[in-house]
Amino acid sequence: MKKVIKWLSIIVGGLLVLVIAALLIVPRFVDFQKYKPEIEKRVAEATGRPFTLGGDISLSLFPWAGVSLSDLHLGNPSDFKEKDFLSVKSFEVRVKLLPLLLRDIQVKRFVLKGPRIVLERNMKGRGNWEGIGKPSGDTHAKPSKKKEKPVEAEPGKGLPIKALAVGEFAITEGTILWIDQVKGERKEISDVTLRLEQVSLDHPIPLAFSAKVDGLPLSLDGKVGPIGKDPGKGTVPFELSLKALKQLDMNLKGKITDPATLMQFDLALQISPFSPRKLIAALGQALPVKTSDPKVLNRLSLNAKVKGTPQTVSISDGTLDLDESKVNFSLKAMDFSKPDLSFDLKLDQIDIDRYLPPTSETSSQEKKTKAPAPKGKGLDYIPLRRLVLDGSIRVGKLKARGAKLQDIYLKLSGKNGRFHLNPLGLKLYEGSMTAEGTLDVSQDTPKSNMELQATGIQVQPFLKDFLKKDFLAGTVKADVAVRMAGEDAEGIKRTLNGKGNLLFNDGAIVGIDLAGMVRNVASTFGLAEKTTEKPRTDFTELRAPFTITKGVLNTSETSLLSPLLRVLVAGKADLVKETLDFRVQPKFVGTLKGQGDTKQRTGIMVPVLVTGSFASPKFRPDLKGMLKQRLEKGLPEPSELKKLLPGQTEGKEGTKGLEEKAKSLLKSLPFGQ
Repeated sequence: MKKVIKWLSIIVGGLLVLVIAALLIVPRFVDFQKYKPEIEKRVAEATGRPFTLGGDISLSLFPWAGVSLSDLHLGNPSDFKEKDFLSVKSFEVRVKLLPLLLRDIQVKRFVLKGPRIVLERNMKGRGNWEGIGKPSGDTHAKPSKKKEKPVEAEPGKGLPIKALAVGEFAITEGTILWIDQVKGERKEISDVTLRLEQVSLDHPIPLAFSAKVDGLPLSLDGKVGPIGKDPGKGTVPFELSLKALKQLDMNLKGKITDPATLMQFDLALQISPFSPRKLIAALGQALPVKTSDPKVLNRLSLNAKVKGTPQTVSISDGTLDLDESKVNFSLKAMDFSKPDLSFDLKLDQIDIDRYLPPTSETSSQEKKTKAPAPKGKGLDYIPLRRLVLDGSIRVGKLKARGAKLQDIYLKLSGKNGRFHLNPLGLKLYEGSMTAEGTLDVSQDTPKSNMELQATGIQVQPFLKDFLKKDFLAGTVKADVAVRMAGEDAEGIKRTLNGKGNLLFNDGAIVGIDLAGMVRNVASTFGLAEKTTEKPRTDFTELRAPFTITKGVLNTSETSLLSPLLRVLVAGKADLVKETLDFRVQPKFVGTLKGQGDTKQRTGIMVPVLVTGSFASPKFRPDLKGMLKQRLEKGLPEPSELKKLLPGQTEGKEGTKGLEEKAKSLLKSLPFGQ
C-alpha cells in the first residue's frame, strides 16, 4: 500500500511539474500575433463594428495568468464624423489561476490606459451606440416577440466569490466625448482617472476618482467597505465626497445592507452652500427661465437623512436653504407603482415674485396663452388617479404677485383621483381667510369646488399690492362657494356655478364722487372741467350678494350706504364673454351736510347704465328710467319736459332751442342745482 501511495505521489508531482513547465514555456514559443486577424474578425462580427488591434498581444500563464493588449479601436458606422466609438491605448490584467478554482480572486494588476469613448448623434438623430451587437449593416433592432424575464437574485445568496485581493487597479487618461450634430453641441470629460487601493473584502477600500468637465475639475474620494467575507450580504459602510466644477461640494455617508438580495440603505446627505446659477453657467448652460431678480438662485444647501429599500424611501430631518428662505421637511414614499406619498413641509419665508419671469415676459406669455389652443387629447390623469397623498404645508411669510400673506397652513389628502384641501388658513392685510375644497380627476373631465370665508381684510392695500389698482377701500367680510369643471380657463368659466356675499364696511369707492354727481350732473358723466383731486365716495356699508350660473354672475340686491345716498345695483357680468350689464340706482337720504352742502335733498337721482366689456366699460345715464321715476312720483312737470317727450315737435326754435330747453330741464332737477 505504501508503494502505491509513493508511486501515485511521484506521478502527480511529475504531472504538476509538466503543467507548470508548459505554462512557463508555451507562451514563449507560441506566436499569438498570427491570431490577431482572427480575433479582430470575431469581435467585428460580434459587435457589428470594425475592430482593430494595432499593438502586440502578450500572454503569461504562471504564476500569474496575464494578458496585455494595446492600440484597440472599435469603429463607428460610416455616417458618423468620428472614426472610433471606442479606443484604448493599452490594457493589462494579471490574475492568479489556481485560487480561481476556490472562488478566490487575486488580481496583481488591472490597468486600463487611455480609454476614449465617443457618444455621437448624427444629423438623422441616430446615436452611434445604437445597433451594437448586431451584424454590420443591420443597425435597426428587430423587436423580440418573446418577453425575457428579468433576472432576480435568489434570496440568501450573495456574489459567487469567497475572497478578493487586488494589488493595483487603475483607469487613467480616460476621455468621454459627447457630440450632438443636430443641436451643434460638443461636451468633453477628460483626464478621467480611477484608482482603487488595497482592495480586499476584509478592509475598507480607498477610492479616488477625478476628471475634468469642459476643463473644470470633478472629483470623488472616499472609502467603501469592508465588504465582508460573503459579498452581497451583510452591511457595507461607505463615506464619499464629491466636488464638482469648483462649485458643488457634497458628502454622502451611510451604509447599505444586503445589496445583492433585499437591499436596504441608510444615508446622510450634506450639500454645502453653492450657487446654482454659477454651477449651471459652469456647465455652459443658461437658466431654464429668467428671473425678475438676477440675484436669486445664488445660494443653495441641503441636509437630509435618507432611509429605505427599493420599494420604500423616507427622508427625515431635511433642511433646504435657498437664498434667504429655509425649508424643513420630511417625506415618505411607498409602492412606486401606485405611489403612496406623505410629507410635512415648513417654510419660514419666500418672495415668489423674485423667482418669476420679468413682468414684460410674463405679459407676453399670457398673450400667447390666450390664443385658442388646437383641440386634441386631454391631459393624462392616470398618474394622479394612482397617487395616494397625505401632507401638510406651513409658510411663515409669503409674497406672490405683490400680495403679502402670513401664517399659511394647508392640509392635502387624496386617493383614487379625488383630492381634498382641508383646511387652508392664512392671514393677510390685518384679516384672515379660511377655505376648503376638492379636486376630482377620477373622470376625463376634472371637477372642483371651493368654499371660502374671509374677515377683517383691508381691501385697499391688498388691491394696490396684488392688482396695482386703487379703486376700493374698506374692511371686507366674504363668504363664497363655487364649483366648476374643465381643463382650461374657458371651459372652467363656462361651467362656473356658485354663490356668495361680500360685505365692505367703513370704506370708499375711489375714482367716483357720488356727492359731486348729486350737486352737478355735468360732473356725473365727465362733462365738467377736470380737477386734480382724485374723487372718492365714502360709505359705511357696501353689500354685494351674488350668484353665478354657467359663468354668468348675477346680483339684484347689491347696495351701498353712505351719509348722502343709498345706491342699489342690479344686473349681470358674463365671465365667458367678459361683458357687463348693470343698472345703478341712486337715492337721496338726508342732506349733503359734511360733504360741502347743507341743503335738503329730495327728488330724482340719475340712474346709471354700465355696459361694455371688462376691458372697456361704458357708463351712460338712464334718462328713460329717470323720467319714468319722476312721472310715478307725481311731481310737477316743467313745461319744457312736455316738449321733449315723444310726439312733441321742436317748433320754430329749432335744434338750438331744443338744446336750451334740455339745459333748463336739467337745471330744474335736484342734481342740477
